[in-house]
Amino acid sequence: MILQPIEFTLKDMRRAVLKSATTEDASEMLSYITQVSGETPFLLSTREEFEQVSLETEKSIIQETNDSPDKFFITCFVDGNVVGNGHIFFNSKSKLKHRATCGIAILKDFWNLGIGTKIFETIIELSKQRGVSQIELNFVEGNTRARALYEKMGFKIVGVVPKAIRLTDGAFLDEYMMVKWL
Repeated sequence: MILQPIEFTLKDMRRAVLKSATTEDASEMLSYITQVSGETPFLLSTREEFEQVSLETEKSIIQETNDSPDKFFITCFVDGNVVGNGHIFFNSKSKLKHRATCGIAILKDFWNLGIGTKIFETIIELSKQRGVSQIELNFVEGNTRARALYEKMGFKIVGVVPKAIRLTDGAFLDEYMMVKWL
């Protein structure tokens, strides 16, 4: 689905816009996701895995998401550059329609500027419009900054998967499931 542009002001007074990426943004999206995946060990894919994604594949992912009635990509642009993104995936099965899953990632230089909060406000509003009563996400052990944001937005920990993530150095991390009830 397509998200209409939402303009807002960052804490440093720069202007930002949330909107759906287009296939014309594919190269910028690949650069962004490659950079952000190298800045944190808490994403599920590594920088090397994202570097393997072709421009055509990224264009297909963007187009498929924009055409889907059950998916939103929420991309944050500052000065024309992609600096963060979020997603929300709605369930279409009748027994699961009350649930949605989401996640976000933001470039390190843009942390603490209000982007994560604005993305989550948008996710929550889209979920309410859709009639969803439960939004779910997962986060990786040690990601205290993300956990603080999620808790601020009303998410609660409901479960843990021990040793769910194996880092490239062989270390294991737990994964926590959080839910926000609307």
